[in-house]
Amino acid sequence: MTNSKGSISQFMEHYYLHFNAAAVVDAAKGYETQLSKGSKMLVSLAGAMSTAELGKIFAEIIRQDKVQIISCTGANLEEDIMNLVAHSHYKRIPEYRDLTPQQEWDLLEKGLNRVTDTCIPEEEAFRRLQQHIVKIWKEAEAKGERYFPHEFMYKMLLSGVLEEYYEIDLKDSWMYAAAEKNLPMVVPGWEDSTMGNIFASYVIKGELKASTMRSGIEYMTFLANWYTDNSENGIGFFQIGGGIAGDFPICVVPMLYQDLERTDTPFWSYFCQISDSTTSYGSYSGAVPNEKITWGKLGIDTPKFIIESDATIVAPLIFAYLLNM
Repeated sequence: MTNSKGSISQFMEHYYLHFNAAAVVDAAKGYETQLSKGSKMLVSLAGAMSTAELGKIFAEIIRQDKVQIISCTGANLEEDIMNLVAHSHYKRIPEYRDLTPQQEWDLLEKGLNRVTDTCIPEEEAFRRLQQHIVKIWKEAEAKGERYFPHEFMYKMLLSGVLEEYYEIDLKDSWMYAAAEKNLPMVVPGWEDSTMGNIFASYVIKGELKASTMRSGIEYMTFLANWYTDNSENGIGFFQIGGGIAGDFPICVVPMLYQDLERTDTPFWSYFCQISDSTTSYGSYSGAVPNEKITWGKLGIDTPKFIIESDATIVAPLIFAYLLNM
């Protein structure tokens, strides 16, 4: 029988046989099995995956319906769009480990905000988006309309107001792919993102009402209804990194089961976390999947995978496997 997989996938199957490498292949095959039996998949994005340009492959995962809902930080929500409109102004600093505090300060004065080895250009990225998103916020408020953070971003992308700024191929933007599909999304803790800070500044100045932006509690109630409506064949959980992007959505199952007493609520049907967070006292992001059984999130038989590695290396490999690359 001919292997329908491409060279990357075949390389993984041939050489990734033990330890973290084997976990990568097992997790990819488990993800594939979930989709083949009609289960849906939630992908959570923590860290700086958008600045790491995960969109180059994640956008195709979205287009091919291999993810049905996304949970991401406010930073990942906005930084994919920043990369879309200001890519040529980004500055890479491969020697970032050697920078002195003074050199870091010099970057700040140049309007370059560093994320590991990559500096996001404040003027071209943050401010370029600000002028357009603020207008959309104010238009919604004038009409008495309220939307979630990601819905405002979708509106901005689909309106075409950013087209003059595009600096990368549009197919490499996962946010644009999500906007085209109107993909369901939750963005917990959006307030601590750059755009969240900007929105808060307009609220403090009295130019916008906080209520114009739908809240985290509303995100949770949306997710509860979405999970209930879509869990007939199971919903898997693919977690990139730790933090609120993963902690927020995974709690919807025990909430439905325990707090709403919907005892027919199924557990997450698959769980994989890519993280280099070590398991230690109080390390929630480093907790092994079995601990989640005690919290009513995963079942005894839920396929569980933990890959202790760098998500910027591992996630593209798993996505490549799903795309038969």
